Amino acid sequence: MKKIFLFLVCGGIMMAAGAQKIDRSKKPAAGPAPVISIKDPATFKLKNGITVLVVENHKLPKVTAVYNIDAGLISEGRKAGVMSLMGQMLNEGTKTKTKAQFDEAVEKMGADVSLSSSGASASALTRYFSDAFMLMAEALKEPRFTQESFDKLKSQTITGLKTEEKSAKAISSRVVSALSYGLNHPKGEFQSEETINNINLKDIQDVYAKYITPSRGYLIFVGDITAAKAKELAEKAFGKWTGKSLQLGQAAAASNPAKTEINLIDLPSAVQSEITVTNLVEIPLSSPDYFPVLLANQILGGGSDGRLFMNLREKHGFTYGSYSNVGTGRFQTSFNASASVRNEKTDSAVAEILKEIERMRSTDVTAEELQNAKALFNGSFALQMENPSRLATYALNILLNGLPKDFYRTYLQKINAVTAADVKRVANKYFNHANTRVVVVGKASAVKAPLESLGYPVHLFDKWAKPVTAETTAPTSSTTAIDGKTIIDNYIKALGGKDALAKVNSMHEVYELNMQGMSLDVEFKRLAPNKESQTILMGGNPVQKEVFNGTGGYKMAGGQKKDLEGDDLKDKTAVTTLVEQQSYLTNAAFKIDSKGVEKIEGKDAYAVSITKPSGASEMQYYDVASGLLVRTESTSEANGMAITQTTDYGDYKKEGDIMIPHKVTLTISVGDNQQVLDMTLKSFKANSGVTEADFK
Repeated sequence: MKKIFLFLVCGGIMMAAGAQKIDRSKKPAAGPAPVISIKDPATFKLKNGITVLVVENHKLPKVTAVYNIDAGLISEGRKAGVMSLMGQMLNEGTKTKTKAQFDEAVEKMGADVSLSSSGASASALTRYFSDAFMLMAEALKEPRFTQESFDKLKSQTITGLKTEEKSAKAISSRVVSALSYGLNHPKGEFQSEETINNINLKDIQDVYAKYITPSRGYLIFVGDITAAKAKELAEKAFGKWTGKSLQLGQAAAASNPAKTEINLIDLPSAVQSEITVTNLVEIPLSSPDYFPVLLANQILGGGSDGRLFMNLREKHGFTYGSYSNVGTGRFQTSFNASASVRNEKTDSAVAEILKEIERMRSTDVTAEELQNAKALFNGSFALQMENPSRLATYALNILLNGLPKDFYRTYLQKINAVTAADVKRVANKYFNHANTRVVVVGKASAVKAPLESLGYPVHLFDKWAKPVTAETTAPTSSTTAIDGKTIIDNYIKALGGKDALAKVNSMHEVYELNMQGMSLDVEFKRLAPNKESQTILMGGNPVQKEVFNGTGGYKMAGGQKKDLEGDDLKDKTAVTTLVEQQSYLTNAAFKIDSKGVEKIEGKDAYAVSITKPSGASEMQYYDVASGLLVRTESTSEANGMAITQTTDYGDYKKEGDIMIPHKVTLTISVGDNQQVLDMTLKSFKANSGVTEADFK
């Protein structure tokens, strides 16, 4: 197989990565804390139990209303994802309006109306707010719930889950919670294709009836509205609404490991590891530790001035960024320190993260660190007060957490009263070191042994957070290593053999690629002995093209054309066969080195290192049972950034006398950014559809 190279996609990721560059040359200047003025909200209850809060602010002619249902923790079990789907369904129209009609009504007012499984919100200019608010109430109380909408959203959800299957970040996000809380805990369960397929429309209707209710409901108005007007609207929209009584959902507390352990999730396609050092905590907002914890986290890993960032990125260059966060609130939550690092530095990065956590626990932070952290809170908190949604959250927090009415008025006073001793005390209490969990999602064959050398037990889990025994990860006993040339020769045989390939003078393949909501065609044309072209088409129009005519060629994207040259041209010229691997056996400039057997998607595969004439290397993996190529891994550089591409080949089917993959998945990583792209074969032609003109 020829290497698939999507310059357009890589470029898009690089631009995204570049946009995340941070100017760290300026630190926030220390200064006096701003004076915070927050009026106590007017508060009253409707007869059905809804608590209404009104925060008047007449500076701007705009009003925001938020309806929040305080359901607490909800366990979904084998139908995980049902609450999320139900929340999405609430945005699909009402009993009297289709989705298009509802969206048009909102758009005409320039309003913003959205709904979720936990409630709804509406925001509009004062003159339109009443109408926008009534639309919100209608959508919440009288959802349309059609089978057509359900099928659409269910399909979109499954498609989204499939695109995340090879994303280290997505897998890490899932398994960190599952391993910390347990798979049967409301915070540990997660949706999968299986659980989504377990859900039907009646399930949506059932959870709606159970959880979308005035019971434990809080309605907050913020902005250019009086308490009297808010009460009038609340009564009109929700006064007669009835529903089931809710009890606050809770769960038993989970436990941290007795001793520090490493949980390793094998993702063979990963070129970098997702590391999370985590432990469970309980920090109510009413706790005297709340403010010191905020500052401790800021100093450790709250931003680009944090110790984790300065150590792992600035000092060692392991990563593009390392951060920490700590949860607070009424329920058990977690402290996390994380980083994405290249495979060969995984063990070192884990050691440095643990080192910085221990340093927070054992030594006082400096006066400069503490002052800078306070200055950041002083500046950002004042800005947050301009956000109506934030004010609504603050008003609700006071009620739900039993906080004093002046909690946010005196917020900065409490921040500025924190001492270095306070920070050290809470770091010891909430940032675990000797009994923490280290979750690593990465290529086990590359990182497992180095991680074991750190001295902590390493336990293997699959990407669904289930334990994996050593036996299931090891190559089968019948598998023996063979030399690289034999592996390549077996691949040629598996494709159909030399005789079958000799009869193929040209290949024309078209794959469908869905990317960020766009449907693209990727067209490959090959002509013996070694001419090739790759074209990406959008709506039938080429947006990117790469052509090689046997001796030279070019790349074209964004209206710019660049000739192939240097190492790229040298490696292409060295291939003199329609199937690249045939040239490995006939051209001594290619070096083939067998690296043993590894697991790829749970199956044994021969790992082969291919060194090209330019000196560039690529790892290729060939299924032991079939002999077919199942994966390639390569790293290149553009604009000073490393680009890693993993290509997975599957669903091989016979086209004429040769085997062709019908599924191709590309995983492209640039820095901490990763994108997974799935391609499906639409058409294949041998010995037709290709002419010399295609390589001009």
